[in-house]
Amino acid sequence: MNLVFLQNWLDNASFAVLFLTMLIYWLGAAFPQLGYLPALGTTGMAIANLIIATLLGARWIEAGYFPISNLYESLFFLAWGVTTVHLIAENNSRSRLVGVVTAPVAMAITAFAALTLPHEMQSSAPLVPALKSNWLMMHVSVMMLSYAALMVGSVLAIAFLVVTRGKNVELRGSSVGTGGYRTNGYRLHKAGVVIEPKTPVLEQSIAKFEGNGSNTALMDAPATSTPLQTQSPIQLEPLSPQRLSLAETLDNISYRVIGLGFPLLTIGIIAGAVWANEAWGSYWSWDPKETWAMITWLVFAAYLHSRITRGWQGRRPAILAATGFVVVWVCYLGVNLLGKGLHSYGWFF
Repeated sequence: MNLVFLQNWLDNASFAVLFLTMLIYWLGAAFPQLGYLPALGTTGMAIANLIIATLLGARWIEAGYFPISNLYESLFFLAWGVTTVHLIAENNSRSRLVGVVTAPVAMAITAFAALTLPHEMQSSAPLVPALKSNWLMMHVSVMMLSYAALMVGSVLAIAFLVVTRGKNVELRGSSVGTGGYRTNGYRLHKAGVVIEPKTPVLEQSIAKFEGNGSNTALMDAPATSTPLQTQSPIQLEPLSPQRLSLAETLDNISYRVIGLGFPLLTIGIIAGAVWANEAWGSYWSWDPKETWAMITWLVFAAYLHSRITRGWQGRRPAILAATGFVVVWVCYLGVNLLGKGLHSYGWFF
């Protein structure tokens, strides 16, 4: 009984802390001169992460199995994953912009789990026979962590589209390739003229760029250079320096976080196939959950392919990632709302 009371207190506390943290991040974005707000927001996310971890630990002790077998538990595990990915991304990027969009996502997830789900769905219940396996922890936990990372990366891509107003802007640096940029992926735009890469002018600009020690320096061709004319110059929309810097940060962090989530998704799908063969005698059954997991994998594979192989930046890959945000939610939650399948038990049906 004490554990039940503790869990009820912890889930409400996590929602309250995340709500306040969201407000702090938003105030920090609106009033950047208040330098203490971003650090306070980071502290709030860390506290929420610890509260959710304590809640999951209490559920584990009470039920005797890894707490990820029903919707309530999986939602809080997802929220814990989102806050964890947030802290990793914020620490590595040294940017306080991440919390402006990730805190509302984590808060909404905890609100849905703690305030919306009926008491019957929040209570622990014995595992059905199919879930009594070590693969429950190995497969489901990895899949949930991948969802968390992909959601964070996708929502940052959505924020990029909002900041740039969906315009096709020129990013001055690239998050792809050695050293955080691609030396063969730049196009210099000036007066409707495109200077192609691998010219002496570009090589000099890159050398100057490398000497600056920054991955956001804008490389312009000298006035005395003779650019190569093209028939179809790329039309770019101007942005203020502040918006351009913000857009570059969001683009870079989004790419890196999705790059973390995609391998986890791949590992989770492979582990699920092995578990399915052990439980049902088939590695792949084209169950709705399996089908949408494959669709999710293909969407983010296309995103990474466009960035790494095609050298895309900005709006086009951001649209792909934004589409992935919807696809992840359909795979995680929508499939169980729309119909039954082999993965339906323990969720809604």
